Amino acid sequence: MDLVPALEEPLKKVLGPPTAKVMAEHLGLHTVGDLLHHYPRRYEERGQLTHLADLPMDEHVTVVAMVADARLHTFASSKAPRGKGQRLEVTITDGSGRLQLVFFGNGVHKPHKELLPGTRAMFAGKVSVFNRRLQLAHPAYELLRGDSEETVETWAGALIPIYPATAKLESWKIGKAIQTVLPSAQEAVDPLPDTLREGRGMVALPEALLKIHRPHTKADIEDARSRLKWDEAFVLQVALARRRFADAQLPAVARRPAPDGLLTAFDARLPFTLTEGQQKVSKEIFDDLATEHPMHRLLQGEVGSGKTMVALRAMLAVVDAGGQAAMLAPTEVLAQQHHRSIVEMMGELAEGGMLGGAEQATKVVLLTGSMGAAARRQALLDLVTGEAGIVIGTHALIEDKVQFHDLGLVVVDEQHRFGVEQRDALRGKGKQPPHLLVMTATPIPRTVAMTVFGDLETSVLDQLPAGRSPIASHVVPAADKPHFLARTWERVREEVGNGHQAYVVCPRIGDEEDDPKKAGKKKSPEDEAEKRPPLAVLDVADHLAKGPLQGLKVEVLHGRMHPDDKDAVMRRFAAGETDVLVATTVIEVGVNVPNATAMVIMDADRFGVSQLHQLRGRVGRGSAAGLCLLVTEMPEASAARQRLNAVAATLDGFELSRIDLEQRREGDVLGQAQSGARTSLRMLAVIEDEEIIAEAREEAMTVVEADPELERLPGLRTALDALLDEEREQYLEKG
Repeated sequence: MDLVPALEEPLKKVLGPPTAKVMAEHLGLHTVGDLLHHYPRRYEERGQLTHLADLPMDEHVTVVAMVADARLHTFASSKAPRGKGQRLEVTITDGSGRLQLVFFGNGVHKPHKELLPGTRAMFAGKVSVFNRRLQLAHPAYELLRGDSEETVETWAGALIPIYPATAKLESWKIGKAIQTVLPSAQEAVDPLPDTLREGRGMVALPEALLKIHRPHTKADIEDARSRLKWDEAFVLQVALARRRFADAQLPAVARRPAPDGLLTAFDARLPFTLTEGQQKVSKEIFDDLATEHPMHRLLQGEVGSGKTMVALRAMLAVVDAGGQAAMLAPTEVLAQQHHRSIVEMMGELAEGGMLGGAEQATKVVLLTGSMGAAARRQALLDLVTGEAGIVIGTHALIEDKVQFHDLGLVVVDEQHRFGVEQRDALRGKGKQPPHLLVMTATPIPRTVAMTVFGDLETSVLDQLPAGRSPIASHVVPAADKPHFLARTWERVREEVGNGHQAYVVCPRIGDEEDDPKKAGKKKSPEDEAEKRPPLAVLDVADHLAKGPLQGLKVEVLHGRMHPDDKDAVMRRFAAGETDVLVATTVIEVGVNVPNATAMVIMDADRFGVSQLHQLRGRVGRGSAAGLCLLVTEMPEASAARQRLNAVAATLDGFELSRIDLEQRREGDVLGQAQSGARTSLRMLAVIEDEEIIAEAREEAMTVVEADPELERLPGLRTALDALLDEEREQYLEKG
């Protein structure tokens, strides 16, 4: 049943093919409904003009202003007939500042006639500088004439919507197209249940669309915005609530740890007490594991807050209850590291079936893509027979050949590194859906959004275990102050002199030239702008070993090394045989060497906020204080430098995640990478509108519990179908 034919009408039918083509290509708008949901970015009041004083350089802007002065200059020119060229200079003002417009050649005649002093108009163009003054060259413009029936007062007070535009399509052209389709807004089907809308005193959807595009007052804009924000939050929450509801109907085996079993024996071995946070989160997880529906829990924790310990205890509880647990790690280095540290923590409890193994012991196996055939065969056998209670691996765990005896729990480490399909494939290996624990130390864009919108229950570990040391972070401006870089290497030598070790992190490996796949690769815009490639591990290691760190034991680690070589390098570094490890971001997660106290990140501006925070978490893991130096050549005023200053100013990952999210904006909450569709959030901002989201979540749960199929809410069903094309539906299902 087609509920909204008017809104599904293709724009080419309504606006004609040329305009529709530009809208589709440049703004991703295809239907009347798409265009109605292309909301104004801001509004100008005709009587109270824009701030010309703070226009951004090199950006395409739309301004509303009055012509103060217009002068036509004639000058000698070889190109112009009879040697006379013309240039029209128009000065516009808005009370806050003045701006020059310039028109040349044949383009001067029309503006010369129309842009007379006292005329008001909208102007759009790119802001540039000429003779140290801001100007717009050949701007497009639209005169603002009051209709004859309008009084001067209503005309001056009218609000002009300024739309997100492109150089190919000015704001007022979008506005005119919207005026053409606005009558169709009356046919928009309201997704909100009447009781919810009336209970919260919100306007109906058709009225909200009219008010957002043609407001008479600022109150109209507020009414429309709060209503449209609610739509976005609520429809998305309903999608997630339905997902949670469906998951809650799935059967799972309840896993309760045996009294005096493996978990009790493990806890008795621990040389320290769990933090309050670890105990609280463990209880939440054990309560979930004891139910007959699959757990879906997200464990967010600061770098080094002891998430692995919490996950291991959950895995031991499942083994106690007769099941198996699998931990999925994003890299081989991390899988090996987890395997090593878990076996160490468990001691004889990890020696199941071996001479000297404890009575309650199980077997802990590693499974990665690069293992030898014999070791791999043995690991697969241990899994299918149930001999191994715990397996730690990379995506090799997902392959068809891997069979479990009774998979009860899947732990996914650093969930943002995994495609949804990979996670889903592992969950499909249980006889019944296994419980799922997703861990992340980076609550950043999509994770923050998914947490706020969550189809996962959330646990947070926000205190660091005793014995962790503070990390001092500083930005090293290598271009402005080259002697700071020399001091950086002196600091590394001092740390090594005190018996400690250091990491140096670089953005790339450095043998790309030898790699035929990379040979024809285009340089990034940053490289083009700086006329130099990002610093590389192999070059930096060579320079340091022969120069500033001569005499120290320097080794390299990167993703293209053979896994055995990587493991050997990590073992030597962990054993303290290497002074300085020059690496790519393969060390970003999970690497734990308490004796490493210093980290130097080269070209730090090329990394994201969350990545820098993750990298920094590799130092300060022992009793000695940590030091993180962020080396950059970016100028003081640049956005990249501000980002680095923010990282240096706080160790709070949750605070940094907010900064990161504010800088990147949300992207698509349902994961643009997975969907490729345009963002579903046009009005809602994940950070500022947290309260709306929380309330919408409550309302959505009530609605879905009462009517899971939304049979009594056809408008909501329609909105949901529009939000969830097939790919998105799958993304949510697999989350």
